[in-house]
Amino acid sequence: MGLISLLSSNPLAFVIVAGALVLSLAFHEFAHAWSADKLGDPTPRRYGRVTLNPIKHLDPFGTLLMLLVGFGFARPVPINPNNLGRWGTLWVSAAGPISNLLIALLCALLLKFLPFSPLMGSVLMTVLSINVVLAVFNLIPIPLLDGSRILGALVPSLGRSLAQFEAQPFSFVIVMVFIFLFGSQISGVINVVQNWVVGFMGL
Repeated sequence: MGLISLLSSNPLAFVIVAGALVLSLAFHEFAHAWSADKLGDPTPRRYGRVTLNPIKHLDPFGTLLMLLVGFGFARPVPINPNNLGRWGTLWVSAAGPISNLLIALLCALLLKFLPFSPLMGSVLMTVLSINVVLAVFNLIPIPLLDGSRILGALVPSLGRSLAQFEAQPFSFVIVMVFIFLFGSQISGVINVVQNWVVGFMGL
């Protein structure tokens, strides 16, 4: 169910979830752009992506999907692997999920060691949950996700095949169909990790 359903049933929850999701996606893409910039690839800076401004990172269609069906995406950060090399590409690909895990860890530590009002506690738990979801989902090794690019950097021959597939005009549709067909299994994995994080931190 999309976020739009919350707007009428619980406007405050809509604002919290939508705000947390937008900022988390922006930070994820910023991490890709910042790491590529630091590792010598000027492409993200050329496209104005080394910024935390969510407007620079949100994709109109991806945002609409989030509102309507609860699943969407941000605009991928353009990089040039030739400027980064094999290991630079790996670190840039991993930077997004790592940034989400760091945000989730920070929220967990704040919740565990500092007193918060119920509302603020709810906000932090929402941010934690969303960032765990983003990290785990993006680490799945299927094309167009960070996990496939990490795998491609570790196994160059496979990486070339994945890059060729992603360059095809139909690749996005195939990946979306795959995610739709196996959505329950993907959600199951994410829920296991999310519950482990919450239990590990004693929240």
